[in-house]
Amino acid sequence: MELEKLILNNSASGIVVVQTTRGKVNSRNAYSQYNLCDYTGDDALRVLEARLEFCSLMGVDLDHLVMPRQSHTTRVLTIGEDYFDAGIEDQEAMLEDVDALVTDLPGLCIGVNTADCVPIALADSTAGVIAVAHAGWRGTVGKIALCTVQAMVRLGAKPQRIAATMGASICADCFEVGDEVPQAFEQAGFDMQLIMHRNAATGKAHINLQEANRQVLIDAGLNSGNINMPTACSRCRHQRYFSARRLGINSGRTFTAILRRDA
Repeated sequence: MELEKLILNNSASGIVVVQTTRGKVNSRNAYSQYNLCDYTGDDALRVLEARLEFCSLMGVDLDHLVMPRQSHTTRVLTIGEDYFDAGIEDQEAMLEDVDALVTDLPGLCIGVNTADCVPIALADSTAGVIAVAHAGWRGTVGKIALCTVQAMVRLGAKPQRIAATMGASICADCFEVGDEVPQAFEQAGFDMQLIMHRNAATGKAHINLQEANRQVLIDAGLNSGNINMPTACSRCRHQRYFSARRLGINSGRTFTAILRRDA
């Protein structure tokens, strides 16, 4: 398994952010070689094997790898000691319909699964608070990035100290949408000149989800210089990253994770 490191500006060396890649691509298998997501139709044993390999590379135990069961909400879950005091069934219930995780526990690897949506990893290394969010267009309209920053602040983080980085996700040129989507963004107060254009040939609207989330983070108090944008489009580079627009929703997911190692 190949892990790509993502850069967090102004963060301590003990904080690590990575994203997975598809691995060896089989055109007849939309899950490819490495998929850590267990609710999009992949074989459960293959998912477990991928998770075990990921944990080995990250140096964490399987029970210290936490990911939510995402459903395009703006719900943020803070992972504390109470999560580990709970039984497995209760843990699963806590993670249901959650799209962002926040923690101040060292040695805990938290992450989200995406296949065109924007994964956002955040950290205030001074406060020792890390977070990760899944921002599809609905979550972006609902400003899940702001909700995540607010949850980090409740654990002692300060917005001006928070660094954020986004993983591979769909670019504006690839993200063609119906008119109901820009309408939702406009109603939510987004500056449409910054995040939308129309294809001159088709008249279709295109939304820049990555820029929209950058604007939300800036409005949340982050310094623009502490926000790193994605270096790749998941749809353009669907041979390397999972893309639901290329492969369908019954496919693998790219996993973006953040970990603060023990001091």
